[in-house]
Amino acid sequence: MSGKLVRDKIPDIIKADGKNPITRVLTDDEYLAELDKKLNEEVAEYQADKSIEEMADVLEVLFAICKARGHSIEELMEVKQAKQDKRGGFKNKIFWEGNN
Repeated sequence: MSGKLVRDKIPDIIKADGKNPITRVLTDDEYLAELDKKLNEEVAEYQADKSIEEMADVLEVLFAICKARGHSIEELMEVKQAKQDKRGGFKNKIFWEGNN
């Protein structure tokens, strides 16, 4: 059986269902690696579903990665805003087709 990173309350939910989950706490390096896998999983689920719930899952994993790498959510949002101020966002739907 291969495992995966799950949300913090999942073991309790499994126990409430009458099952006995086998869990362990990851090392920092394992945690970062599993967060990267989880991000890919959540992005794939969003691509398939396009729901706001899947968007929220992607965001949750991104926030966890940010914190695990020693950054605050505020810092992440400041960097995001600085990039948007310098280079713009994506609201104008501009598609670059190359140069002449």
